[in-house]
Amino acid sequence: MDIEAFALSIGHRYARPELLRRALTHRSHGASNNERVEFLGDSVVNCAVALELYHKFPDLTEGELSRLRANLVNQQSLASVARRFDFGAQLLLGEGEVKSGGARRPSILADAVEAVIGAVFLDAGFEAARRVVRTLLGDAIDAIDPASSGKDPKTLLQEHLQGRRMALPQYAVVATRGEAHEQLFEVECVVPELNIRSLGAGTSRRSAEQEAARQAYELALGN
Repeated sequence: MDIEAFALSIGHRYARPELLRRALTHRSHGASNNERVEFLGDSVVNCAVALELYHKFPDLTEGELSRLRANLVNQQSLASVARRFDFGAQLLLGEGEVKSGGARRPSILADAVEAVIGAVFLDAGFEAARRVVRTLLGDAIDAIDPASSGKDPKTLLQEHLQGRRMALPQYAVVATRGEAHEQLFEVECVVPELNIRSLGAGTSRRSAEQEAARQAYELALGN
């Protein structure tokens, strides 16, 4: 997928394509990178998601809305969005990050999502950025449940399967990449009865399992 097709896949045609290219450039690639626009995008994403939740849940308190937003806007959830829209294939990384699997690293992917949304804001304003947030996070916003949002993905998946009298999911580390001080774990989650196999990545085995469980849970809800 070329960068123009990528832009269209997230719902925005950039008047200044150089903003998108910078948003997808990691600091390991050079001085002209996405750190500043990611800083901006972080605030834009939080504001757009807060607005969505404010209208969706008119009876929730400030604390409850903050908890829901934290569940939607965090490294794990944003990295999951990045994988779904194939951000990794568009990233510009330094040689060291390429070799160590940086295109799969959750922190890099999550930062890229925020940077891309920040670039939309610079290119066309808040309403355009809000539309892209809806494209990227809309399914998660629509599906969020205030009653269960405090639970981690592994717990949600386990409870969902137990409620249907199914066996518990199986987790296995399928790959470990990078140096010892900066490893990237890849974990597979398997739910045999639903024919689900999902792959999660994280900087620890636990975070990789949570990401795999998150994807499996979303698939299980559709079965």
